[in-house]
Amino acid sequence: MSPVDPADAVLRVGDIGFDEPRTLLARHGLTLVAVADGEAIPGSYWGDTEAGIIGTTVYARADTPVHSLLHEACHLLVLPEEKRALVHTDATDSIEEEDATCYLQIVLAGHLPSVGSARLMEDMDRWGYTYRLGSTRAWFEQDAPEARAFLLQRGLIAHSDASP
Repeated sequence: MSPVDPADAVLRVGDIGFDEPRTLLARHGLTLVAVADGEAIPGSYWGDTEAGIIGTTVYARADTPVHSLLHEACHLLVLPEEKRALVHTDATDSIEEEDATCYLQIVLAGHLPSVGSARLMEDMDRWGYTYRLGSTRAWFEQDAPEARAFLLQRGLIAHSDASP
């Protein structure tokens, strides 16, 4: 019997449906497009099941991990609005933006009743996100003041979201 890959246990968009994330992203000026099973995901940096981004549109399939959908959406959200329309596949300009993206995806997961921040952090660990404190939760709670400050300064999170 082959070992089970922990990444196989992550929550997928098909597990929660497209409606919740579509509504959440629309509140932030983004569009979520469902890609048919087996079709290539437009704008996917990593390919396979990973979400894609082009302009203000996030693309995902039912087998796309929820953390991937949120991560790519948050890449768009941390960018100045005038830069979003220019994005195709890769939106990261800096480590600061990457950290803010990771933090924001955790916060936004808390606004998805079918997901929640705790589950998303577990899935990020299962998928292989790595942080110097050893887990996503430890990073979020103890090692992300710059990411919180970045998001607060840009009005992307409320002060209530800034306290782990």
